[in-house]
Amino acid sequence: MAKAVKANLKLKIKGGQASAAPPVGSSLGQHGVNMMDFINPFNDATKDRMGQMLTVHITIYEDRTMVWRVVGTPTDDLIRAKLGIQKGSGRPNTEKVSKKLSDTALTEIAEAKASDMNTEDIPAVKKMVAGTARSMGVEIEG
Repeated sequence: MAKAVKANLKLKIKGGQASAAPPVGSSLGQHGVNMMDFINPFNDATKDRMGQMLTVHITIYEDRTMVWRVVGTPTDDLIRAKLGIQKGSGRPNTEKVSKKLSDTALTEIAEAKASDMNTEDIPAVKKMVAGTARSMGVEIEG
């Protein structure tokens, strides 16, 4: 029988750097779960992505157990990092950002996102990434 879910949390935590301080401690503490049952496995699992902002989905059950999974970096963050820009355009249809995303960079981002999308179809993921880029006012080369 399925366990009753008490809470679904979404937290942004730096890889390998979860601690009992907020947001982790306060979020888990209010649901009565042992935060060390999350912190130690999370830090072990994410030490290869030390310092990167990661989004974690945590499901807490009535019996005070939990499951969690790390979802990848948001596509717009990857695009901004690749181009070295702070933000996209406020009016993407009329004002474009100064830099263009190369096809190589587009492929790299698509390959990084493919596991989140549950697919091996890189051309399809590239189309989604390109759509996100366009919505930010970023043009694609080629």
